[in-house]
Amino acid sequence: MQYEQLLNWNTITILILLGGVSKLAFDYLFRGRRGPYPPGPPPKWFIGNMFDFPTSNASEVYAAWGRRYNSDILHASSLGNHVMILNNYQDAEELLDRRAAKYSDRPVLPIVNLMGWDKLFALFPHGDYWLRHRIVCKKNFGQGAVKNHYPVQLQKVHDLLRGLLDTPNDLFQHIQLLTISVPMMSMYGYDVKSVDDPCINAANQTTLIGGGLLLPGATFINVLPFLRHVPAWFPGASARKLAEEAKRYAEDAERIPMEHVEKCMADGTAFPSLVSDFLEKKYAVGATEEEERIIKNVAYTIYGGSSDTTMSSSETFFYLMATHPEVQRKAREEIDRVIGSKRLPDFEDRDSLPYVEAIYREVMRWNPPLPMAGPHRVAEDDWYKGYFVPKDTVVLVNLWAMSHNEDIYPEPNVFRPERHLNEDGTLAASSDISVVYGFGRRVCPGMYMGSSMMWLIIVSVLASFDIGNAKDANGKDIEIDHEYVNLGLTSRKKQFKCSFRPRSSTAQLLM
Repeated sequence: MQYEQLLNWNTITILILLGGVSKLAFDYLFRGRRGPYPPGPPPKWFIGNMFDFPTSNASEVYAAWGRRYNSDILHASSLGNHVMILNNYQDAEELLDRRAAKYSDRPVLPIVNLMGWDKLFALFPHGDYWLRHRIVCKKNFGQGAVKNHYPVQLQKVHDLLRGLLDTPNDLFQHIQLLTISVPMMSMYGYDVKSVDDPCINAANQTTLIGGGLLLPGATFINVLPFLRHVPAWFPGASARKLAEEAKRYAEDAERIPMEHVEKCMADGTAFPSLVSDFLEKKYAVGATEEEERIIKNVAYTIYGGSSDTTMSSSETFFYLMATHPEVQRKAREEIDRVIGSKRLPDFEDRDSLPYVEAIYREVMRWNPPLPMAGPHRVAEDDWYKGYFVPKDTVVLVNLWAMSHNEDIYPEPNVFRPERHLNEDGTLAASSDISVVYGFGRRVCPGMYMGSSMMWLIIVSVLASFDIGNAKDANGKDIEIDHEYVNLGLTSRKKQFKCSFRPRSSTAQLLM
């Protein structure tokens, strides 16, 4: 048995070596050896930087590379595949915005299909088919359309308030329920009532299992695509096993809500949503298979992507409020002055609450839910600042490094909403945290929904509760855990307990 396992490992090693040699030979003969490339860790012979790529805390590792090599633009490679890391906002703006025609593609990652993530249009290559998805997003979730989703957001945030009042120790379950129930209602008219809902489990598991496989260095399959044919049972094929597991959950995450909306359409009980509205149109005037596939892809992408990122930002908000009582106090003073205590805040109040807006912006800056933006691919050879950028280079955008740039945000690790305000308390014109939503044509398609949702959570909770330390059986403060973990592509707060005291009997009645 040991001999057979050794033979299997040798087979994998030989396949990797042959694939790497073929790749390097192709690059040398047909692309030539051009340069110079940006600075970065010295490549090893043949394999390059294959084992230098971080598989956790990538944003902080790449920021450390920038300090080590005294450059905001970095380069690494693996078996002839080039990777460029951008740690600076100005570089990302120039390449991803102004040169969007060259830098808006996505790398082709074989692991995506193996995980069943090929319906996530955010991962689609740049082209007409991808553009048709973006048009649907702009029509339904753009700046002018986001108001259509306000009633669902208000209903679900008020459900959150009642949950915090009744069972404050279940904070993280309440956050999880809220952040997936809103996109499920908006996309499918599916009313999630419990964290035990199979949709929540399927969405969480496919993201948790599959997210890490997209990182550079996470699997040889993305470097040597022929390895996707190695069966999952083959010794050493751990990525294939994870991919198959992620795929099973991904299929459930798409199937369950679609079956729900189709049943409700047949029963005449469907709630207005992106998918049900489309199906009504389809039954009335017809629709092509491609139009239906696009709607399904958009619904699945928004529900999968927005819930995970909003969950991360919500956890950060509660943690920061529990550890910064002075920020709570200032926010409550503003809310009481502008709104009073006889109603809960509404979206129309947003422009009148600059300090609350500053809290939202600082929460997003302090811990971007996606520390690294989705990877871009260079469509043709380019030059930038004297460096050669070969076609097919994968561009990694370090959003965490940009939001922690000390030249723009002094003491970046300090949570300070006032950095987004002028001396007179108005919002600073220079305050812009749109960086956390990505760049260029690949900016987050749910940006406006995510922004309105996070703002409403923040202002509603602050209007209703004083947040403090939870107490143990002896009445002493329970220390709050300050640690964060990377779960797949997102940065998540480790669970902690805090207390929620209603600000008044009136606030309690309004929930």
